[in-house]
Amino acid sequence: MREIGHFIGGKAVAGSSGRSGDVFNPNTGEVQAKVSFASKSEMEQAIANAAAAQPAWAATNPQRRARVLFKFLELAQKEFDSLAKLLSSEHGKTFADSKGDIQRGLEVVAPASIYSRSASRSGSSPASRPSTSQP
Repeated sequence: MREIGHFIGGKAVAGSSGRSGDVFNPNTGEVQAKVSFASKSEMEQAIANAAAAQPAWAATNPQRRARVLFKFLELAQKEFDSLAKLLSSEHGKTFADSKGDIQRGLEVVAPASIYSRSASRSGSSPASRPSTSQP
């Protein structure tokens, strides 16, 4: 069975609280994974790591930050179907609905890059799509 731990300080952490919960597949009702509940010290460590990382990220120039976000988008596009399958299994959505949710989420990260990537996949561009706005 899949074990879901934590990600703290750039590393996978199994979890040390000894407590966990079942992750159900809403489509089947079956337990598909176990998620570790964080201990107080794990939570404090995660918060401390995030607080320590923030000043360096804030000091990073916008061009570098944009490159990181574009790399994220690239990885998300590469794993698009895998992410949709995971979302479907954890939220009970259809595969098509999951793909739409992921697409909408990615559009929040970088709308222009998503439109250009989506257009290349679908053969259309934002300019050629019908407007959905109301006057």
